[in-house]
Amino acid sequence: MKNILDRFKLPASKIVSPPAPHPAPDRRDFLKKTALGGLSLGMLFNNDVAAETEFISQKVNRSSKPSDLKITDLRVAVLQGVPFGSPIIRIDTNQGLVGWGEVRDGASAKYALMLKSRLLGKNPCNVEQLFKVIKPFGNHGRAAGGVCGVEMALWDLAGKAFNVPVYQMLGGKYRDEIRIYADTPEVSNAAEFAKKMKEERLDKGFTFLKMDFGIQLLANTPGTLVGANVWNFRNQWSDPQNKVKKVVGSYANTKHPFTRIQITDKGLDMIAEYVDQVRSAIGYDVPLAADHFGHFDINTAIRLGNKIEKYQLAWLEDLVPWFYTDQWKQISDALETPTLTGEDIFLKEEFMKLIDAKAIDMIHPDLASSGGILETKKIGDYAEEHGIPMAMHFAGSPICMMANIHCAAATENFVALEHHGVDVQGWEDIVTGIEKPIVNQGFVRVPDKPGLGVELNEEAAKKFLRKGEQWFAPTTDWDKADSHDRTWS
Repeated sequence: MKNILDRFKLPASKIVSPPAPHPAPDRRDFLKKTALGGLSLGMLFNNDVAAETEFISQKVNRSSKPSDLKITDLRVAVLQGVPFGSPIIRIDTNQGLVGWGEVRDGASAKYALMLKSRLLGKNPCNVEQLFKVIKPFGNHGRAAGGVCGVEMALWDLAGKAFNVPVYQMLGGKYRDEIRIYADTPEVSNAAEFAKKMKEERLDKGFTFLKMDFGIQLLANTPGTLVGANVWNFRNQWSDPQNKVKKVVGSYANTKHPFTRIQITDKGLDMIAEYVDQVRSAIGYDVPLAADHFGHFDINTAIRLGNKIEKYQLAWLEDLVPWFYTDQWKQISDALETPTLTGEDIFLKEEFMKLIDAKAIDMIHPDLASSGGILETKKIGDYAEEHGIPMAMHFAGSPICMMANIHCAAATENFVALEHHGVDVQGWEDIVTGIEKPIVNQGFVRVPDKPGLGVELNEEAAKKFLRKGEQWFAPTTDWDKADSHDRTWS
């Protein structure tokens, strides 16, 4: 063997050393360590040591020894206007690797900070084990934001430690590009909204669109709504406690069946005309979905669904709260247009109930609420086994988008991913390390870099820092656990 290896020695004058500060490789030691692999490389690169060294080291992450990786810190910076409020999570390690995650839009950063004491000193590569530790601290809606955001960051770290993209750790990918559906904020004038959908969405390459056309469009037109005058539904998000107008209760926090708001025939005609103008502008080649409509009961939901049946919408979203399984089945059985819900559901068990009952036609998890990357894939896989497609809700920064992209790539029944920040200036600048534009002609290419495939661009991201917030301030107050977390005896 020694004689064979000696044949591949090069005169010192022909060895090209790599640039400083790395020392020139020792060929004898290099071949000794790589054995026959080194012999093969020598022949492959015609004994060019520099080329061999570059090839053999291109997939080696020297900054990480996965088995020794430990979490040393967790901090948060809250961004605003991306398009809503999004706390960005940074998890640091003893080896210099950084993992990025994101708390769901509209959720408190404290949902993530409270988990820090459960993570310090742990190996982030044990993603599922750590998820089971923090899972009890999540709940439906925004309350799941911390658990899901941390889970994203753990996958980012695991991918970086093992030098593979997240989708590969989920079993590989079904697709190289992810289809985006563009959410479009409503405009009260139907003609103006139709023009916006055509010029700002369709003409920019999007192949899947979504629109709002709920009861808020009828708010200022007499004779279109029954029982609406005692609810302040026009400003439900900015005035959730109805401080502006003393009425019968908080519209935003009153479940749909209990408002008793109804749409009249006049109101249904106005909504149908609105949808008709949009469909006329964009045509029927492009799927057009409908966002949530407001708080009314299943009878009104069925009347509305029947009224707009002919416009062949991709789905009707969140007609009633997700947990009314029986009501969802009544609506789905009564309509030809597909029904969809799920953006506020935490964990797969509640999705299973809807799927098993054949209560909806499609599922719509938000990865930042549903349990994170792996749990959302499990949800999608269960739906796929029952013939149910999965669209994905998303309204955050590019960090969270990349978590969605990897999950969507690895899940067979995926249809399209929402993008709520199409009109946010500087949105794509928040991250680096990915080909720009991130959203190109309505699709996002799945990154092949380790982890989520992006890094936070601090200079650009700081422009979105919420007023009064600090940039990844120390979080030592959250270092020690002060409770017994076991949920069983």
